[in-house]
Amino acid sequence: MPGYARPPLWLLVLVALLALAAPWVVYPVFLMKLLCWALLAASLNLLVGQLGLLSFGHAMFFGSAAYVTAQAVKVWALDPALGLLLGAGAAALLGLAGGLLAVRRHGTAFSMITLAIAQLVYFVALRAPFTGGENGLQNVPRGRLLGWLPLHDDMTLYYFVLLVVVAGFWLIYRTVNSPFGHVLAAIRDSEPRAVSLGYRVNRYKLAAYVLSAAFAGLAGGLKALVFQIATLADVHWATSGDALLMVIVGGVQTLAGPLVGALVVVSMQEYFASFAEVVLMLQGLVFIVVVLAFRRGLVGEWQAWRERHTARAAQPEASS
Repeated sequence: MPGYARPPLWLLVLVALLALAAPWVVYPVFLMKLLCWALLAASLNLLVGQLGLLSFGHAMFFGSAAYVTAQAVKVWALDPALGLLLGAGAAALLGLAGGLLAVRRHGTAFSMITLAIAQLVYFVALRAPFTGGENGLQNVPRGRLLGWLPLHDDMTLYYFVLLVVVAGFWLIYRTVNSPFGHVLAAIRDSEPRAVSLGYRVNRYKLAAYVLSAAFAGLAGGLKALVFQIATLADVHWATSGDALLMVIVGGVQTLAGPLVGALVVVSMQEYFASFAEVVLMLQGLVFIVVVLAFRRGLVGEWQAWRERHTARAAQPEASS
């Protein structure tokens, strides 16, 4: 299937109701953390699932946007919305610069180039004076959205973050199911055939890479506002690894996969935070179980079961 399957209407309504009611039951900051990670994983899934390019460097977009957003809001006293746009724009520019080098390569070479660039960005963040080094940028004010809506309240900020993340997922869905997304799927399935059809493959790859970087940057900017800090952990390679783990656990080439994967991974990190070694062991165990028993990921296996069930239900009608 070249694009994402359209979710059933009842499922969309159920998820919407749960999302609106969730902050009244669950700690809003935890939910906002989950949403930020889900958007980061969705941006990576756009690249991995739709184009078949495995990036090990998405933390550089997430972290660089967090720094830019924090700098814009704290030092330049800009509106939070403008800070988010600047963060996403900076991530897109970084994606353009890195993509010009990376998209010309395939497979392992592409992954290693993205990792190398990400490590370079990490050391810049470590040494640059405006990033705060190991201390990061702290006490980032949440400010007032568009000059009037105060974001210091967790509930207000949650619904703003929810709106932004839903818009991000919708844009990713529209991109994947557009003619542009179908070309990306054609490149993933057979790049020589796409070239023979006249498509400028590297340009499509670069456009997808920049778009993925922008969504990752949007997630990083939101994270800086939620936790009011931008740190070296945001640009560390482990952040890229966590995002990739979320994609695999939830399901590659699925719309809801990154959200489900983020729910699993973030929940483990949150509720076993006092047992660091246990978290790593559980993540490894979950990864092994998913790879062995759920090769399409949790959402991917559910979609496959649903398709088989629908096909079996349609057979008696066709025979009659």
